[in-house]
Amino acid sequence: MNVLLMAYGTPYTPEEIAPYYTDIRRGRRPTEELLKELAERYEAIGKSPLNEITLVQAMRLQALLNLEAPLYPKRLQSPFGPRAPHGPARVYVGTKHWLPSIGEAVAAMHEDGVRRAVALVAAPHYSLRSVAEYQEKVEAALKSLPEPIEFLWVESYEAHPGLIAAYARRLEEAIWRLKDPRRAAYVFTAHSIPVAAVERGDPYPRQVERTAELIAKRLSLPRYFVAYQSAGRTPEPWLGPDINELLRRLGEEGFAEVVVQAVGFPADHLEVFYDLDLEAQATAEAVGLRLLRARSLNADLDYIEVLKDLVEAAWLRSS
Repeated sequence: MNVLLMAYGTPYTPEEIAPYYTDIRRGRRPTEELLKELAERYEAIGKSPLNEITLVQAMRLQALLNLEAPLYPKRLQSPFGPRAPHGPARVYVGTKHWLPSIGEAVAAMHEDGVRRAVALVAAPHYSLRSVAEYQEKVEAALKSLPEPIEFLWVESYEAHPGLIAAYARRLEEAIWRLKDPRRAAYVFTAHSIPVAAVERGDPYPRQVERTAELIAKRLSLPRYFVAYQSAGRTPEPWLGPDINELLRRLGEEGFAEVVVQAVGFPADHLEVFYDLDLEAQATAEAVGLRLLRARSLNADLDYIEVLKDLVEAAWLRSS
């Protein structure tokens, strides 16, 4: 069983910020003003651990898949023969905007003789601006290969029971730190996308809301909200409400505390550290709110178990 695990990617050093940002903008170099702003954000958080977290996710997923590999033929046999993969599992990493790139990962898979693999993005929600763009990069990489690789896609997993349980567990940890739960609000966030994508039928906001709803139901939250963050620097309207706008409103409505959980971001990175821990935290303080953020899933075992289940299910569906 082979897996292509994909994530957004992030620069390792300040010198890499310009080419990284240029890649995000599809080859158009950003203005010096935009570059300076992004560089200052990275400087403010110290360093984004996203690349390292993704590599650890891949290593742990590979280990978990191989740990149970000897059980597959007996546990998953069918009248048509073994439905499980033979041989060791291998997980390849490809990033959308940095190194190793998705193209490099696909080329490495082909060189290793891989002709069939599960492809998934370390993000639970499908969007035309996220998962669909990863798919485009994989398709572009396949065009340069002499032989095809069949990819079995996991496009979304916003309601996976293991994912909901993992998020709920971390949110509950934050709830225990509240001083007065009766005056607390709960906010689930995800990366904003252009409104135009939603108008074209993008299922993203519905999936984000579904994740929030299931977590809230599991914990019997009395009140919760969905907000968006990290909107792009373009003139077109982006999906809201923005987390900072919502925090100001919650302050005006008399809430004393707010617990924020970034359900659209399984791993810590710039958008979590800067947009929530710094910017949103400053907004909350300005309006008299105490803000607590639930910790991220990162490469914790309960999240890796979810990825493992998704990979195995995708492989078996195609058998």
